[in-house]
Amino acid sequence: MRAANLTFPILRSQYDYEHEQPVYVVQTCQSALTWATHIVILYPLWLGTMPAFFKSLLEQTFRPGFAFSNESSGRWPVKLLSGRSARIFVTMGMPAPLYRWFFRAHGVAALRRSILRFAGFGSVRTTFIGSVGNLDRKRVERWLEKAREYGRRAK
Repeated sequence: MRAANLTFPILRSQYDYEHEQPVYVVQTCQSALTWATHIVILYPLWLGTMPAFFKSLLEQTFRPGFAFSNESSGRWPVKLLSGRSARIFVTMGMPAPLYRWFFRAHGVAALRRSILRFAGFGSVRTTFIGSVGNLDRKRVERWLEKAREYGRRAK
């Protein structure tokens, strides 16, 4: 599923996030997540994090009642997407070690912790693909095949 091809309204308030029914496109994303045990996420790094459009899709999809429940017996919400794993691929213009070590991969850390793990994803692995402007077609194809293989093997 390509997020860039989807059309949906953005959330504009806490009320919308907590109470409005998601539109059909978002329900389709939620159905895919319900079915999947492993997902592969691939996106370009923009201003240190994921593109805003993709973040908006995640906000729509990982809503209360689907990704987590505030109806808990303890202090923490119940994670409704437990038992799943994810592989995140992030492409960027800068060298990958610079983003990982100097910038501490802050945008990816937020996706891992505040969205995927919060919803119950267990294993969340990340692959950084840096200096993409310098990659030749053969190298791009190798990265795409690696992403497909990680998806097939749930790794």
